[in-house]
Amino acid sequence: MTTTVTAAAVSKNFGAYQDAAVRDPVIITKNGRPRTVLLAYEDFVRLSKRDRRVELTAELGANEIAAVEASEMEPGLDHLNDELSGSKPAGAKSLTAKNAAG
Repeated sequence: MTTTVTAAAVSKNFGAYQDAAVRDPVIITKNGRPRTVLLAYEDFVRLSKRDRRVELTAELGANEIAAVEASEMEPGLDHLNDELSGSKPAGAKSLTAKNAAG
């Protein structure tokens, strides 16, 4: 179970909260609002591996844009393909239009 504690309490008894964070994350508040989380190193590593690389569509070449626009979801996710092939919301642009706009 996640523990929520004030920064002052952590300051006074850091060792105990450090030990607690190995079992479950400890949310540390400042002025009554969550500000930081103390968590086990293994959890940090696991969460860090989930980071994604982001690239600008303006940096994609024509072949990459064509591949993205021609892609489809895996079988069983047809409802997502329907969203892609359906009408676009007002103001939405294709990748090609975004890339051309720079």
